[in-house]
Amino acid sequence: MARVLILTGDAAEELDSMYPVFRLREGGHEAIVAAPTTRPVKLVVHDFEPGWDAYTEKPGHQLPVDLAFADVHPSRYDALVIPGGRAPEYLRADPDVARIVRHFFEQGLPVGTICHGPQVPAALGLLRGRTTAAFPPLRTDMEQAGAVFVDAPDVVDGTMVSCRGWPDLPEWSRAFMRVLEKAGRRPVDGPASGTTTG
Repeated sequence: MARVLILTGDAAEELDSMYPVFRLREGGHEAIVAAPTTRPVKLVVHDFEPGWDAYTEKPGHQLPVDLAFADVHPSRYDALVIPGGRAPEYLRADPDVARIVRHFFEQGLPVGTICHGPQVPAALGLLRGRTTAAFPPLRTDMEQAGAVFVDAPDVVDGTMVSCRGWPDLPEWSRAFMRVLEKAGRRPVDGPASGTTTG
């Protein structure tokens, strides 16, 4: 069983956030949700509607949070997931998020990014020389960050797995679970879900 940290916040995309949590728990892993504070985060639903040049946004469900970013000890986790939505645009400026994300890249641990999720490692200079997918309009941002952009549903670069958005989640999930399996599991004390400490 692996301990997987999910970094999220208000205005994260609902499917991007909830799907990985449930899929990881279904697979017997521990999914721990971290956010700026421990109150539930307010998710949003992004969709594509006729007559709109961009995606639309509606209020979504709330997602319970296990711990605040400041209380995360990244060495206690085996992998990281960064969902998309609008949350990454402000999370990338959080010093604790920078501390956490750098740890996973420096240690070569599995990192999954969904939709706008790559904005976080891109802002930290961690995608230079890497291959990534992202929400297609972010192609220029990814290339400016030194990454090779691939428009595909399940881009794997070493231990990093990325996709374009929630329609890609089945392919992304299969790829991420394979990377997690290859990275190896370690025994974890306690239940596979629920609250935990940093």
